[in-house]
Amino acid sequence: MKNIKFYITFSLIALIAASCTKVVDLKLGNNTGTLVIEGNVTNVNGPQYVKLSQNVPFTNTNTYPPVTGAVVSVSDNNGNNYQFTEGPAGTYSINPMEGVAGETYTMNVITNGKNYTASSTMPAAVTLDSITSINDQFGSTNQRQIAVHYQDPAGVANQYRFTMYVNGVQVNRVFAYSDEFIDGRYVNLELFESDINIYPGDKVTVEMECIDKLVYTYWYTLMQLQPNGPGGGVTPSNPPTNISPFTLGYFSAHTTQSEMIVVK
Repeated sequence: MKNIKFYITFSLIALIAASCTKVVDLKLGNNTGTLVIEGNVTNVNGPQYVKLSQNVPFTNTNTYPPVTGAVVSVSDNNGNNYQFTEGPAGTYSINPMEGVAGETYTMNVITNGKNYTASSTMPAAVTLDSITSINDQFGSTNQRQIAVHYQDPAGVANQYRFTMYVNGVQVNRVFAYSDEFIDGRYVNLELFESDINIYPGDKVTVEMECIDKLVYTYWYTLMQLQPNGPGGGVTPSNPPTNISPFTLGYFSAHTTQSEMIVVK
């Protein structure tokens, strides 16, 4: 009963946080064919990716035309420069590369005669202790929801993004939270999900990213636009971006880790 009360209390805190967050003035986004950049550098030693595509009408979000022939690179504040190569079409990567917490990374993309840049500082990692399944308080008695458990560091502004996979299929819902009202607390956070029903026996994986403030603003805004996803489809409002000059998408340097369970 204590756990149930805590989940409900934290949910109320999350709702209050959402209502207290400053409203971002967004421009309407009804133009198709705009460049979409999705760039990520993580602390995991391996391939890092920058994907370029064009957005499409929101009613036709299954296919995003790739943007080919671009020049893509990422540099850090120690003077290192990493050149990305294309393959497959529209996907630019480098392997291996390992981001370091505390370092600032700058992405540079040259395409169609324009130069796009964005910078992101990788936060320190916060350990994801575990994930658990709990009874769905609003669904059938056999359905489950997933909760994540971690200790938020005290006195440090932290922002988090979670990505969920159910039996290998990514859930469309966006999960982005800050520690504005839970600084220094041990967090038991339920990831409310209605896209894919979760039942006992399902395999669920949750990835936890520690993200910087600008990237959090991007994902948090998308979360408020649910059920619209983060892909190249035109949404009623385009989220703010850290890319200059303005285009759709984001560049994120973040730590990442994951946990998997078989739902009980």
